[in-house]
Amino acid sequence: MRRGWKMALSGGLRCCRRVLSWVPVLVIVLVVLWSYYAYVFELCLVTVLSPAEKVIYLIFYHAIFVFFTWTYWKSIFTLPQQPNQKFHLSYSDKERYENEERPEVQKQMLIDMAKKLPVYTRTGSGAVRFCDRCHLIKPDRCHHCSVCAMCVLKMDHHCPWVNNCIGFSNYKFFLQFLAYSVLYCLYIATTVFNYFIKYWRGELPSVRSKFHVLFLLFVACMFFVSLVILFGYHCWLVSRNKTTLEAFCTPVFTSGPEKNGFNLGFIKNIQQVFGDNKKFWLIPIGSSPGDGHSFPMRSMNESQNPLLANEEPWEDNEDENRDYPEVSSSLTMETET
Repeated sequence: MRRGWKMALSGGLRCCRRVLSWVPVLVIVLVVLWSYYAYVFELCLVTVLSPAEKVIYLIFYHAIFVFFTWTYWKSIFTLPQQPNQKFHLSYSDKERYENEERPEVQKQMLIDMAKKLPVYTRTGSGAVRFCDRCHLIKPDRCHHCSVCAMCVLKMDHHCPWVNNCIGFSNYKFFLQFLAYSVLYCLYIATTVFNYFIKYWRGELPSVRSKFHVLFLLFVACMFFVSLVILFGYHCWLVSRNKTTLEAFCTPVFTSGPEKNGFNLGFIKNIQQVFGDNKKFWLIPIGSSPGDGHSFPMRSMNESQNPLLANEEPWEDNEDENRDYPEVSSSLTMETET
């Protein structure tokens, strides 16, 4: 009886947590809906008097708004991609691993299993990266998200503002969302500023629209500052081919720690996220190369790394010994085991 009560309580808490996790998304949606009303109706249709100016403002606004909402939707509802079955322990291997009490034997078992897989990264102690929750050998750049309760390929961080884990499947969409968010806020701020000054000087009648226009400029500027910092940080990460987790914890390869292990050069780093075809870079459709399980590595030459065997030689004049600053953001939350 008591056990059943505890299970019911645990299930209720999990349900409450899932519901509460949507609160940040709901806040963003409400702010966006209000900004749409304030800009389209209170500014363009009520405050702006010139018909030509109304049309121009509305056309550009809706063009940006479509891409902004589209990329936000894709960031939220694109499910994180998990490792495929070959990285999971078979039933017999799992049973043998769990029944083995000697840590050194368990470690050797994982080493033997990892030899059959394209895995080149290790833990800080040099052991094979193994998730004891998902019972799988982690592919390179894969991490376990305690919020999503799963291992996520090329995990970057868990973002509460999209209620989703940002990784291989949706990192491109997340970057596009940040870019269009910055553009959205900048466009609103620049077009509203002129009418903000007019209201401030008393050149326009003090009506209901005054509050919306003044507050719209304030909110747009506030979000613009925070978003441009976050977007700039992720641009820096993309230029170095790092994830947020890798920026704070240097990846360890079979040869040792290497903070630039996945850095292929500026252009190829961008292509690792957006793909080779530039016409898809601004559109939120999947174009990232590969399957998220294996990645070209800087530390391995072409004869050792089959992923680079068919690629053209690349050049990179960046200083490998340069120390990169650690940048954190209040808008992201990394969760990893």
